[in-house]
Amino acid sequence: MRLWRKSLKEKIREQLVPLFPLEEAELELTQPPSSKMGDVALPFPFRLARKIKKPPRHIAEQAQPQLAQIEGLARVEIAGGGYLNLFLDRKKFIKEMVLGKTEKQELAEEKKIIIEHTNINPNKAAHIGHLRNAVLGDTLARCLKYKGEQVEVQNYIDDTGVQVVDVVFGFLELERKTLADIQALSGKLDDYCWDLYTRVSAYLQEHPQAQNKRNVYLKKIEKGEGEEARVAAYISREIARAHLETMKRLDISYDVLPCESSILHLKFWERAFQLLQEKKAITLAQEGPNKGCWIMPLTHRTEKEKVIVRSDGTVTYVGKDIAYQLWKLGLLGLDFYYEPFLQENGHTIWITTHQPTPHQVHFGGGSKVYNVIDTRQSYLQDVVVQGLRRLGYPQEADKSIHFSYEMVALSPQSLRELGLEPPPGEEDRSFYEVSGRKGLGIKANDFLDRLEAKAYHEVDQRNPDLPRPVKEEIAHQIACGALRYFMLKYTRNSLIVFDFDEALNFEGETGPYLQYTYVRIQSIFRKLKERKKIVVEDLITPEKLNQIDLSPLNPQEADEMWDLIYLASLLDEEVLHSIVTLELANLAKFTFNLCQKFNAYYHKYPILAEPEAKIQFLRIITVYYLQNTLSIALQLMGLPLPEKM
Repeated sequence: MRLWRKSLKEKIREQLVPLFPLEEAELELTQPPSSKMGDVALPFPFRLARKIKKPPRHIAEQAQPQLAQIEGLARVEIAGGGYLNLFLDRKKFIKEMVLGKTEKQELAEEKKIIIEHTNINPNKAAHIGHLRNAVLGDTLARCLKYKGEQVEVQNYIDDTGVQVVDVVFGFLELERKTLADIQALSGKLDDYCWDLYTRVSAYLQEHPQAQNKRNVYLKKIEKGEGEEARVAAYISREIARAHLETMKRLDISYDVLPCESSILHLKFWERAFQLLQEKKAITLAQEGPNKGCWIMPLTHRTEKEKVIVRSDGTVTYVGKDIAYQLWKLGLLGLDFYYEPFLQENGHTIWITTHQPTPHQVHFGGGSKVYNVIDTRQSYLQDVVVQGLRRLGYPQEADKSIHFSYEMVALSPQSLRELGLEPPPGEEDRSFYEVSGRKGLGIKANDFLDRLEAKAYHEVDQRNPDLPRPVKEEIAHQIACGALRYFMLKYTRNSLIVFDFDEALNFEGETGPYLQYTYVRIQSIFRKLKERKKIVVEDLITPEKLNQIDLSPLNPQEADEMWDLIYLASLLDEEVLHSIVTLELANLAKFTFNLCQKFNAYYHKYPILAEPEAKIQFLRIITVYYLQNTLSIALQLMGLPLPEKM
């Protein structure tokens, strides 16, 4: 990453430490209200004044000549009662930014970062709520890789859970199908199971006596026994493939799929249980409502304890999560076996197994873990972290991060777009939470299909002469960009109310607006080549950039050009800020502001119609730098880069 402000801060510190007892926290770089007042402001004299009992202005006067020696600064001015305003050498800065010559810094802080996201039960088709989880997790992974971290992306497959059991129960008990019958089904299995799961849920409510038989299914599937287990294994893997295909539509992929069945058969929980007992992290309750249960005392919670193992010996979800988290952090002392599951664009997605294989690959063992799970799971995630602390792993607990987020709802218009009606008595609501129990379960693929169809209509109107396959590809890219940006632009703990028309708007804070800005720049460069025989890349050379002359520009354009380049130069710092805060909305907002600033600039200062060659050159290099920056930002957010729109 190229963090010129970080480099500048280090140079400032080198100059000032011999003069003042300056702490790192006291040396803050801020932004002046306008570039006319400077490019970077230093308010440290005000903080230091209290410590060394000198007026801020006096401190600033002492610091000024030292700061003026820093390479890359044009001048240093004192403002007000003691602010130091730094003005960058614009010609030097522009040349370094356009050529990518600013100092590159390796910023990896971890041995390996594991991100667990998506985690859809493999019992039916994905729904639209899963898309926010996957987009957030994938974008975080892209940003961390860009930072230089080694990142492993996991997608947990609960292939022995009650949701899978219900579908197996439906096939074998309600439909009387064999494994061969299921394998012979036409159409998509995830869609078939979507309806079957609903039927089974209704059946079990109407026939409570069937719960006993369903529990027999559960135990056989957990033990890997009989036709029930074979059907469960087939269904869960086929539906996992379908989920991967859905996510591939948004350019989301994974490294490994850890399976619940592998955890059970390889005795991960038994090992975790042993560790919890040895470290006295859990105790056997001798009295009270939890008598006979293994419990974990809790702190900072209204609950004083959490059941980890029930009195009948069955382990709770949080117990399994503790075992899984220990493996992810390399603390369990056990590992899976692995086999290839899917090839995507030359990338192998692996899946765990409990049977030995010849493949010498290993996963897990991260030094930091992000679990992307919605806010409803905050309590259980907190219990997992407390479990790590009670086991004596405080550092690992600090690096077990719950990346929480709120749910996705639909606007009334979007509900109608999908052919659905509000539940009775709720017709006047401003949004509708997606809920299968309320009849508002919406498949992710149906949702994406509708988004692509609407995008195709827009592309067809704008480019009627394009071949249909080209229009379909552009529509896919626009739909992907629209959805991903909509999922990112809100802070993660904000409820999203999705609206098709708003998301697909080519104007406003949308993915298509960002993509259109990128396409517009491409079009400018293409026309320069066709009409003026100017190949932009031929202009971007050290020799030509050494001769940058800003004097032909009027002062207003010079300032606006500088403001645009300066803003674009902050991308890497914005990526870091988004990672640290886990607010990817910061990156989304930054990119939108950059596009707005470019469009306003280009509206006033065209390139093709500019007769003065020196001015045209300056505008070209400005837009060239912006294009490169925008390309990186869009790819970090997973927005495709269309050639036309």
